[in-house]
Amino acid sequence: MSSASQLGRDRPLVLVVMDGIGVGQGDAFDAVALANTPNLDQLASESCRTLKAHGTAVGLPSDADMGNSEVGHNILGAGRIFDQGAKRIDNAIASGSIWKSDAWQQIVDRCADGGGTLHLIGLLSDGNVHSNISHLFEILRQAAEDQISTIRIHALFDGRDVPDPSAERYIARTEDEFAEHPGVDIRFASGGGRMVTTMDRYGADWRIVEAGWRAHVLGTAHPVPDLLSGLEWGRSTGVRSDQLLPAFTVVDESQQPVGSIVDGDAVVVFNFRGDRAIELSQAFEAGPEFDEFDRERVPDVYFAGMALYDGDTNTPASYLVGPESVDTTVSEIIASAGISQWAGAETQKFGHITYFWNGNRSSKFDDRLETYVEITSDLVPFNERPWMKSAETADAAIEAVHSGEFGFIRMNFAGGDMVGHTADIPATRIAVESVDLAIGRIADAVAAASGCLLVTADHGNADDKVERDSEGKPLMSDDGAPRLRTAHSLNPVMFAVHDYAGSPVHLRDDLPTAGLANVAATILQLLDLEIPPDYEPSLLDAPTR
Repeated sequence: MSSASQLGRDRPLVLVVMDGIGVGQGDAFDAVALANTPNLDQLASESCRTLKAHGTAVGLPSDADMGNSEVGHNILGAGRIFDQGAKRIDNAIASGSIWKSDAWQQIVDRCADGGGTLHLIGLLSDGNVHSNISHLFEILRQAAEDQISTIRIHALFDGRDVPDPSAERYIARTEDEFAEHPGVDIRFASGGGRMVTTMDRYGADWRIVEAGWRAHVLGTAHPVPDLLSGLEWGRSTGVRSDQLLPAFTVVDESQQPVGSIVDGDAVVVFNFRGDRAIELSQAFEAGPEFDEFDRERVPDVYFAGMALYDGDTNTPASYLVGPESVDTTVSEIIASAGISQWAGAETQKFGHITYFWNGNRSSKFDDRLETYVEITSDLVPFNERPWMKSAETADAAIEAVHSGEFGFIRMNFAGGDMVGHTADIPATRIAVESVDLAIGRIADAVAAASGCLLVTADHGNADDKVERDSEGKPLMSDDGAPRLRTAHSLNPVMFAVHDYAGSPVHLRDDLPTAGLANVAATILQLLDLEIPPDYEPSLLDAPTR
């Protein structure tokens, strides 16, 4: 096929998003550099550059804030930088609009002046990825001002977006805040690690939500006298990471839960990120048709999220801060042009390459032109099968390329991120090598179809698995061992482009601070579609072919 054939119509444009694979320092804690990656190395030697994937470049409050998969895919698909996550909540708190919301007024009406208990469920963390403990404190302060006298906190422990272990630190900070409100009965009522309690996503393992339901709502999880005792018990089971601590319920001297959720109460999930809050919201809001697990009882409560977690299903029905409206995403423009699209990923990242990519939209723009393929993730610890579903995801994408039916194909490989969060460096290296192998197979298919391949990532993770000081040097524990990092990194990500029809592709050299937002315009330029004026500019010189 000649190089003059048009991308998106005569030959495919293929985008690979390597989740959590950034460009690090190349030292012993950089699993990407340690990995054998001949395919990525080849792409990096051709038309390749780095992009910013954290902080203000993706709409977060400051450049000290790590990027994440939700934000990264939002910005990749939107082509613009807009307020994201914590920044949107910060703005609502600063303006006071959050307390004027209908949801907050409903909570006050139900709980003030000796009414029902206000229950706050969320990640006790300042990682700024799913939650920020400062938002919890603001809720406590406003609740006290509005005469809400009984509050129970159901704490989920992080160890993933923050150093691990660190749960004690966040418990102490929260208890210090309790002391600022002596007239309010505030207590911790339950706890558990985020990866085994409450915060499942994409229906991967509803047992995680069930464990949270029993701890928070029913009050029937393992009984402990206080939160610190719960941590001690959890670690006595052999669990070393905060994120994996089993669920427990705080009980009083008579072994009764101090804060089970009952009729007449109000419940707020104070996580602002949606993917790991949707299922708990569904468990509270669904009627008798709910069959994911036996809820035993469903209390009559007023339920609200910190944000709208799923706009297409209106989950939850009530929320404290309204969503950012993201329209004219790159896939909406492609659909409007009549170009067929394929999107695929395994369960852990399927929502990112579809829902978040499409501007927080669950449904397709055009059912006739779009195909979504989900590859079911394994239900095992990620470092036990670090290759995850890289091969199967590649199989599905290669089939889409070979079919000749799709003009734009996009996919996500989850391994770099999900395995990177375990801080198991050998396993993370295998994850990266598995992604590289998959990319090599996809590149061969794209070459056979005379297509064009784009490779990038949504944020860093696998590229930096140690905590570092202000000079970038690894931090060591008291025993001399490195303090391994489970969180994302602040590193940039690669962006590589290769047109296998032989058409010249040149990256611009006048965009030194370009970030993920520039990818959408690049896609539209390659497809010869009009770029909206509010998009960040394309990374390519014109003409591209």
